[in-house]
Amino acid sequence: MAKGIKKVTRKLLKSKFASAIMGYIVYLYTKLVGLTTLWKKDSLQEFYKVWEKEKSIIIIIWHGRATMIPYFWNKKRPLNALVSMHNDGMLMARLLKHYGLGIIGGSTTSNAAQAAIGLMKKIKYDNETIAIIPDGPIGPSMSMNMSPLYFAQKSGKPIIGITYSTKRAKIFHKSWDEMMFPYPFNRGVINFTQPFYIKEDLTAEELEAERKKIEAAMRELSIEADKSLGRKPILPGTRVKKKKPAA
Repeated sequence: MAKGIKKVTRKLLKSKFASAIMGYIVYLYTKLVGLTTLWKKDSLQEFYKVWEKEKSIIIIIWHGRATMIPYFWNKKRPLNALVSMHNDGMLMARLLKHYGLGIIGGSTTSNAAQAAIGLMKKIKYDNETIAIIPDGPIGPSMSMNMSPLYFAQKSGKPIIGITYSTKRAKIFHKSWDEMMFPYPFNRGVINFTQPFYIKEDLTAEELEAERKKIEAAMRELSIEADKSLGRKPILPGTRVKKKKPAA
């Protein structure tokens, strides 16, 4: 039964019409969750202040906690997200478009060069914010790749991590990213890291040390958010996303 549902879901995601409908439904659902949840967002205004000062920043988000982030977008400034153009990525792209965000198609495993050029143009030359999921598209969860640091080096813009948790949510434990899907009429918390500025002349060892520092900060904030709501913390994973069989 479960395998049959998965096959149907894959087919629906490949249909542009079905994907468009599903994207709109997810958009409406996230709006409902956002509006009916009592959010603790102590550092949100500080985050907006850094954004206003820098004009553009580099936002990083864990793959398993990306669903609700668009709800908190400050529409005063453009934001462009790197999104995979395959199945579930397309669904996310439609969700983001409903929120008014810009989309750059690609990932570290697909169309990487063109995506990198597009992101650099937005952050460095157009002075527009970019959002990257640094443990995607294949994981392991909460393990950060180097890409945000390279963009920070070349642009001079800071990296700021965002994560959240809610009191009640469906956690997809069988998925590599253990995605959190919050329920409406809830309690939630959204956390932000400090801004991390990456010098351009760092050695490979120094760059790796910065990567570990940002990764640790993001992990700590996610665990802290879970604990503050009485949830069992979701810990960094070790699994990677399995390749889907060809249709």
